[in-house]
Amino acid sequence: MQNQEVYDELVSKFEKMYGEKPQVVAYAPGRIEVLGNHTDYNEGYVFSAAIDKGTFFAVSPAADGTCELTAGDFMETAKFTTSTVAPAKEMTWQNYVTGTFNWLFDGNPASAKHGWKGMFLGNIPLGAGLSSSAALEMCTALALCRLYGIEKDKTALAKIGQKAEHTFAGCPCGLLDQASSMYGREGALVKSDFRTNSFETVSMGDGVAFMMVKSNAKHALVDGAYASRRQACEDAAKYFAGVLRKKVTHLRDVTMAEWVLYRGGLSETTAKRAAHPIGEDERVLQGAVLLEKGDLNGFGALMYDSHESSRNWFENSCEELDTIVDAAKAIPEVYGARLSGGGFGGSCCLLVDPSAAAKISAQIAKEYKAKHGDEPQISLIKPSEGAHIVAG
Repeated sequence: MQNQEVYDELVSKFEKMYGEKPQVVAYAPGRIEVLGNHTDYNEGYVFSAAIDKGTFFAVSPAADGTCELTAGDFMETAKFTTSTVAPAKEMTWQNYVTGTFNWLFDGNPASAKHGWKGMFLGNIPLGAGLSSSAALEMCTALALCRLYGIEKDKTALAKIGQKAEHTFAGCPCGLLDQASSMYGREGALVKSDFRTNSFETVSMGDGVAFMMVKSNAKHALVDGAYASRRQACEDAAKYFAGVLRKKVTHLRDVTMAEWVLYRGGLSETTAKRAAHPIGEDERVLQGAVLLEKGDLNGFGALMYDSHESSRNWFENSCEELDTIVDAAKAIPEVYGARLSGGGFGGSCCLLVDPSAAAKISAQIAKEYKAKHGDEPQISLIKPSEGAHIVAG
């Protein structure tokens, strides 16, 4: 079993706390975004992967309507009942679980036959853009579905996790994180289509892995910067809907050739912002063709192109992320590199030959330290199996 030591620790702590083995244990991985940046709200395409680190959720039924939830890392416990489930202002980590529980029962958890005793524990590095929150939602959803005999498909569970994040955790995320955690497959990427909310896996082949390099850049004005870019994309879509002789509802419907021809009617900033998701959609589709041929160098080149688009058009990169990507370009065993996630700080995702992991890490850390005075956090990641029931 992947992450066996985390599972063993969780079961041991659960037994010690509740005097019994958990009835159900589910696991869900974190995710990395590989290609397709800021395309989800433009109804576009994304390549992502479930990673080899994740979260376990262990649960047993309670005799009555009481619920107990323990964070297994610092052994803090939240207590509530099936009829008092609501967003918490204290110990806010519980909201990812209670929100998922709430929406599994369509907003009426009081209708659950009984309460439960639950505990979670994981090993996803926090703050690295690997989506520990979605992993927690998805293992919670699977475990509670098994406990209560609820039947729902993967996409329905992903949407429940997303709704929990919106309504209980207060984060207006897309569906990428939850879908990646649910649909992941070993050695494969998840290709998401956010117009149809359909998901498929595309094999990466052997002898390849990802490296996540977390910068120490402080996120600056992220909320305002994110909102302004989203608004620019919406404004551009409305403009293209007026000038193109076809139906346009989102930038997904616009090609780069059309952008080149008609960009003159947009302000310079709006035109630049629109170019990024339009180009990203084309890169994801082209990347799928290259992976079918086993062309990792070609796929990696698209990742470098993606970062240049972030740097120059969308302007959601920063000096630290650029340093990482520029250092990667000089290392033959790195096929491609780009920022991952929202940008403005955070991490870069590198496509690498894992046999050269030590060399790559040392070189990037050396160049980063020379420029920025400290060292980035670097971890090797393998595309892995999606969320599943482990026991029960």
